Amino acid sequence: MGTALRVPAAQKPGRFGGGGMNFGKISKGVSAKASAVAASAGVGKTKPMGFSRTGANPPISKVTSGTGQATKSAGASSTTLVSSTHGRQVGSQPVVMQTQDFVTGASSSDQAFPVRESLMPANPLSESTDTHWTLRNFHIGSKLGSGKFGNVYVAREVKTKYIVAIKVLHKFQLLRSNVEHQLRREIEIQAHLRHKNVLRLHQYFWDEKRIYLVLEFAARGELYKILKRAKRFSERKSAQYVGQLAKALDYLHSKNVIHRDIKPENLLVGHDGEIKIADFGWSIHSPSSKRQTLCGTLDYLPPEMVTGDEHDEKVDIWALGVLMYEFLTGGPPFEAPSHSETYKRIQRVDLHFPDYMSHAARNLIQCLLQREPSNRIQLKLVPNHQWITYYERQQQQQQQPQPR
Repeated sequence: MGTALRVPAAQKPGRFGGGGMNFGKISKGVSAKASAVAASAGVGKTKPMGFSRTGANPPISKVTSGTGQATKSAGASSTTLVSSTHGRQVGSQPVVMQTQDFVTGASSSDQAFPVRESLMPANPLSESTDTHWTLRNFHIGSKLGSGKFGNVYVAREVKTKYIVAIKVLHKFQLLRSNVEHQLRREIEIQAHLRHKNVLRLHQYFWDEKRIYLVLEFAARGELYKILKRAKRFSERKSAQYVGQLAKALDYLHSKNVIHRDIKPENLLVGHDGEIKIADFGWSIHSPSSKRQTLCGTLDYLPPEMVTGDEHDEKVDIWALGVLMYEFLTGGPPFEAPSHSETYKRIQRVDLHFPDYMSHAARNLIQCLLQREPSNRIQLKLVPNHQWITYYERQQQQQQQPQPR
């Protein structure tokens, strides 16, 4: 595969940036080794991984990978950052925020501050480890979401006025759920990813009781909520999203990162309508070996996971095909009344297309949803598929100035 992911340098306790991630003692009597936390136990998702969207599915069992890599059970699942503006205007207009004290819960009077026209400029929160970061560096605003391990807030960095989302994780909850190693893994992966369609982890810091992840603010919020409101997306919008995701996943694979849980709940939408991969709780950095961990969400599991075979980065290609189908129809392609029937339909690749879906869209879905992983279309070829290029040309023509 591509360039190896850079391992973070050792970090001094109490500082931003880098790696090392010795967050101090998580609780009294916990060793320093046990208290090294990271690999995201995100916040805001309402459905644990390994469950169906109806909540009826039992959790997927914890399975040890072939290389002995620590894995995650559904009970300690990661949750998605929620970056919704909750009706607030974004752009040149101010966003009204209510400052809240994390410890006491007391709130101060509302204050307004502008959101920049572009929410992804050059990062003003530099990766220098020369600054000791604390909550005093931020004005904390409204709560955007909450979950098992903490909450997410919109915030403004005091000096630069830069808008971010801060994920606040409680150490005792991480320790109680035995997910410290998962948080470490997710931070180590996400902190070194640089792509416009991957949610940026700017920095992180911690205090005695909590860990704070400073993340890119995705102004339009969760894609899952947008899809549910719309019922289904148009082919033009779906083509835009699929093309962006193909490029983002190809980038991840070039860094030897397998995401393993692509689905609407793990995607956010930025200020300009661009899609952002936001949850790396099931991701793995795997330069060479194949994996055997059964993980992800039932409707998105590829045949090789269902049958218990080894898998590699091509599980993400399968998930992109399932996601594309859900964009266009409002539901996953292999949904069935029972779990066993869903498994069977996945193994058979039992696809049925609605009449309104174009032949070009059907063709790309079939190219993505190949039972044999080696037969799946390469991600680098997806943006050049006729279905995507057709809508790109349409958009370009509409953006051209009309003659007077």
